[in-house]
Amino acid sequence: MPAIKRRENSAWVKQVAAIYGKKVGEIAYIFVNDEKILEVNKQYLQHDYYTDIITFDYTESDAISGDLFISLDTVRTNAELIGATYEQELNRVIIHGILHLCGINDKGPGEREIMEQAENKALALR
Repeated sequence: MPAIKRRENSAWVKQVAAIYGKKVGEIAYIFVNDEKILEVNKQYLQHDYYTDIITFDYTESDAISGDLFISLDTVRTNAELIGATYEQELNRVIIHGILHLCGINDKGPGEREIMEQAENKALALR
């Protein structure tokens, strides 16, 4: 399990959510391995590939809520590939899920760039 400072993480998530006019409701961080994330990806999204995070959005009104499934295996691998620390990459993945809950997407034309800018802005607050 990653060593996450709960109060610090919670304050950061609240700060980022507030930028988008959101409050923070119930957010579950579910840390899994690659095999489990693949299983979740296949079962719920019909995607047959590994990923670093899957976000299930239960947001209602202005309070973000959801389940963030995070593959620690993929976080570690991606950190090594991009030359980041494990903690830096884990923070990026966590905030990526939070930004999804705030309404930012990354699948359509130009959306990936918007997500990356939002991630960088949020990470600068950390």
